[in-house]
Amino acid sequence: MDEFLEAAIDEAKIGLEEGGIPIGSVLVHNGKIIGRGHNRRIQKGSAILHGEMDALENAGRLSAKVYKESVLYTTLSPCSMCSGAIALYGIPKIIIGENNTFMGEEEYLLSKGVNVEVVNNSACIEMMNKFINENPELWNEDIGEE
Repeated sequence: MDEFLEAAIDEAKIGLEEGGIPIGSVLVHNGKIIGRGHNRRIQKGSAILHGEMDALENAGRLSAKVYKESVLYTTLSPCSMCSGAIALYGIPKIIIGENNTFMGEEEYLLSKGVNVEVVNNSACIEMMNKFINENPELWNEDIGEE
C-alpha cells in the first residue's frame, strides 16, 4: 500500500481513538508529508475540522507554489467544503481511499482540473462502514443530514 495513504489511514485511526469520525488526510509535497490531520469536529466542537481541513490547517500557511506542487491523500471522498479548499489552493492531485460509503464532490474537483484517483482501499471502506453502522447520528451530523 502507498505509504502516504497509510499515513492518512493512521490519522483516521487516531481520530477514532479520540472518539471522533475516522477520516484522515495528509498533504504531500516533493515526497514528504507537510501536513497531516483527521476529522476533529467532535473532539474540538468544530464546524469545519474535517480531515482534509485539519491537514491543511496543520500544514500552516504555504505559498501558492507549494500547494500547486502537492498531492492530498484522504481516506474518504471529500465533501463540498473540503473540495472547495482543494480547488481554492490549486492542489492538482488527490488520492482518495474510498468513495463507497460517501461520494463527495469528485465531479466538481474534476471540473476544476484536479487529477482524482480513487483506490477503494478495503481498510478505509471497512473502517467507515463500521463507524457509520455504529454511529449513524454522528455520521449524519458530519455530512449535514438529519
